[in-house]
Amino acid sequence: MDERQLRILRELGELGSVTAVAEALLVTPSAISQQLRLLQRSVPVPLTERQGRRLVLTDAGQALAGAAIEVEAALARARGAVEGFLGRPDGEVSVAAFHSAGAAFFPPLLRALAAPGMPRVALADEDVPQEDFPRLTREYDLVLAHRLDHTPPWPRTVTATTLLREPLDVAMPAGHPLAAKRRVTPKDVADEPWITVHDGFPVLATIEAIAAAAGRRLHLAHRINEFAVVAEAVAAGGGIALMPRWTMPRHPDLVLRPLTGVRARRHIDALHRPERTARRAVRTVLTELRRAATVIQDRDDDGIDDGIDAGD
Repeated sequence: MDERQLRILRELGELGSVTAVAEALLVTPSAISQQLRLLQRSVPVPLTERQGRRLVLTDAGQALAGAAIEVEAALARARGAVEGFLGRPDGEVSVAAFHSAGAAFFPPLLRALAAPGMPRVALADEDVPQEDFPRLTREYDLVLAHRLDHTPPWPRTVTATTLLREPLDVAMPAGHPLAAKRRVTPKDVADEPWITVHDGFPVLATIEAIAAAAGRRLHLAHRINEFAVVAEAVAAGGGIALMPRWTMPRHPDLVLRPLTGVRARRHIDALHRPERTARRAVRTVLTELRRAATVIQDRDDDGIDDGIDAGD
């Protein structure tokens, strides 16, 4: 039995005929009769009987119709609870991000949501290979993920909102000979020692593209995932590295130079399962992430020439 069948039984007890029930529920009499037959199959005693031309409820039918009233009331309360949950502006929203996105987005998000009545965010850092980001949407309402500009889109099981299309520049010490150039090419940087990420992480594909464009293997001197640590290693003379333009604070001892000849840009996307944005609180947090992205880009894009399109 289901909710609709129980409602039909209840209406039959009050209205007294299949035709009247069909008119009340805006369906055909045959549809009402079919649902009554299906309900009867699930109950071992008769629910209805004929009294002249009327179809009335038996004692068992009346008992079940009474229970149907309780079921409808309970379902109405459940729907109300769900609607309240979905419409609450101050519910908790879990947000995960890889490290540099967390450093850039978490502070403005916390400040924007500090007022009473705003969603409460539960923040987490998740540094995973690119293919693992969609799986995190099982655990979190929103997941800040990154992928390279030319890689395939995220799977259709998740919804993606692009927050930034962020250039990846070459970071080098301020006194490096290449710092005199406005842009650098793959051949310019091919003989330098490199500091880059571990296998499986998105930036590595751009390193491989640089090697292919230069026609030789690069010397990968150090493998470090955390960009803040990479910046310190570059400043200490450990090599050069790809560095995101907007989401990392500028290091006083480094300069960034756009890379021409290859596509060096990453998407920073907010991933979520489609049903998550049924909640008002999740939609609010997503809106604040979009606003934060605009501020991050406007604040940090201070005139660096963008060499991305030269290799497209």
